[in-house]
Amino acid sequence: MEIILDSPLDMHLHLRDGDMLQRVAPLSAQTFSAGLVMPNLVPPVTSKEMVLSYKERIQEATKGEVFEPYMTLFFRPEYDYDFLREVKEDILAIKLYPAGITTNSEDGVDNFSVEALAPVLEAMSELGIPLCVHGETNGFVMDREAEFIPIYERIAKRFPDLTIVMEHITTKEAVDALVRYDNLYATITLHHLYITLDDVAGGLLRPHLFCKPIAKRPEDRMALRKVAFMAHEKVMFGSDSAPHPRHKKEAPGCAAGVFTAPVALAALAQIFDEAGVLDNLQKFVSDNARRIYGVTPPKKEVTLLKEPFEVPPSYGDVVPMFGGETLRWRVGSVL
Repeated sequence: MEIILDSPLDMHLHLRDGDMLQRVAPLSAQTFSAGLVMPNLVPPVTSKEMVLSYKERIQEATKGEVFEPYMTLFFRPEYDYDFLREVKEDILAIKLYPAGITTNSEDGVDNFSVEALAPVLEAMSELGIPLCVHGETNGFVMDREAEFIPIYERIAKRFPDLTIVMEHITTKEAVDALVRYDNLYATITLHHLYITLDDVAGGLLRPHLFCKPIAKRPEDRMALRKVAFMAHEKVMFGSDSAPHPRHKKEAPGCAAGVFTAPVALAALAQIFDEAGVLDNLQKFVSDNARRIYGVTPPKKEVTLLKEPFEVPPSYGDVVPMFGGETLRWRVGSVL
């Protein structure tokens, strides 16, 4: 049994920089046609020069692969219309992080009043630049995403022409919000389709499954699976693959992030196959994102086979999801 995917896309991807970039970027570029690259480096990507420089480093790291890095800017309230117009052709979206809520987000936004954000959001709306958001408050960890929904709603109402992507949604409340506003969309990760909080901390702590936003309840996972498996027109795949070296994961102050880049397509095929909806995988991993973002990715044909895939226990010093386990699907060929 096999399935052929046309130009699969990862619309939420962390490639890091330096040695880590060299290690993990090729693993995404081998099987994905393009990826939306997050800007939360140290320092964050906040200028045209930084965008172009980072893109050049990614292309150098993925040399020889057909892979387009879709670039993003780190949201800053001081961006003006002229700056955004100048950088528009070099980015696909702007990523907004609440201050201090996840990895390298200390320089994020701490005032979410619509008036404080309005100048940038008005310019983005006029220029057709999508807004991607890590939607969490600093409240109780299980409630942070649900508490952020009213902020999404205020922005969606005030800026109806602004494309807003709720990144890596994890809750039933976020799924419900999708249908209330025409301009709200979402990415869903591989790991949030597979796990709940019980998988992370219900027995011995599994640090390589710890992420932000944290995995939630079974009913939340069920809501995510429902819209993903039907390839709902407003959701798309974004891995949020977030590599950290083993010593930062297996330590006090465990770094947040699940590394899924090398297993993403095989594991997606497995879970879609189990649900009897394998025919919907193409829409979830490519077609919906093309329409939502208005992109035409490079041509890449990926054949997935229903054959065992023994996942390596690590890639260098980075441990992947399912490391040391065997998946029932694998990548066969890439053309």
